[in-house]
Amino acid sequence: MKTIPAKSILLKNKNSAWFGTDYTMNLYRGCSHGCIYCDSRSECYGITDFPTVCSKENAIALLEDTLKRKRQSGVIGLGSMSDPYNPQEEKYQLTRQALALINRHQFGLALATKSPLVTRDLDLFKAINHHSPMLVKITITAADDELSNKIEPGVAPSSQRFEAIKTLSDNDIFCGILLMPVLPFITDSPSNIKAIIRRAKESGAAFIYPGFGVTLRDRQRLYYFKQLDRLFPGLKEKYLTHYGNQYSCGSLDAKALKNLVQQECQRQGLLYAMPAIIEAYQKKTCQHQISFFDAEKK
Repeated sequence: MKTIPAKSILLKNKNSAWFGTDYTMNLYRGCSHGCIYCDSRSECYGITDFPTVCSKENAIALLEDTLKRKRQSGVIGLGSMSDPYNPQEEKYQLTRQALALINRHQFGLALATKSPLVTRDLDLFKAINHHSPMLVKITITAADDELSNKIEPGVAPSSQRFEAIKTLSDNDIFCGILLMPVLPFITDSPSNIKAIIRRAKESGAAFIYPGFGVTLRDRQRLYYFKQLDRLFPGLKEKYLTHYGNQYSCGSLDAKALKNLVQQECQRQGLLYAMPAIIEAYQKKTCQHQISFFDAEKK
């Protein structure tokens, strides 16, 4: 695997509104999942060969040096630009090494992925969960495996991702679904949304956080439209008619779908609002700590 130079590995967030994270970290650059909608192909990110996954040079050494210098801990967000469980992770285990350091230095973790490989690191998630906030977000955009294989060809089918959520939940890891992007005219049907919510509940998910639309610009727009022509003939013209060259292409049914998610999540006992999700998983850690200290006293 190729490496790229890196002067730093951990970036301080300006605010913690996105799942309560204090820092952002990406160990890899690029992604081989091949999702037709990925915004990270855009020119502004400067990744010329996006499907080729590279690792950050000396990433683990950089992370260890950075964490031991921090006077205060916090929650590290992992997986914003490149999936920490891409296929190369199975061999190189950079994510696993990073998790061990995060645990050793007693930081929290909010991890995003599309890969069932995430269940490999249950032992480290459990360890982090005892001292700091621990959250896993798994992206699922289509309830149907055939559709998910079309729009996310390099990823495990949705059914395997639901199974990963069940494994995490059964092991007391706070986890849920990133239902984003919801692609206009492809995955924004009420039946798809309802099926994802139902299966989320069956899998033990604690929350669903949706985003009703897709962003398109420059290089990514060209790639997306090329894939629409290949997979959904005639749909590109529908996008051009309704959105033109807009960056943000929200579902035409966004308002109704938002109400649907709220109603169904309330009915199923799932969280869907960001403040409630943050409060729940951070409160869960406090409860774990109290239980742990009580057990130690006995």
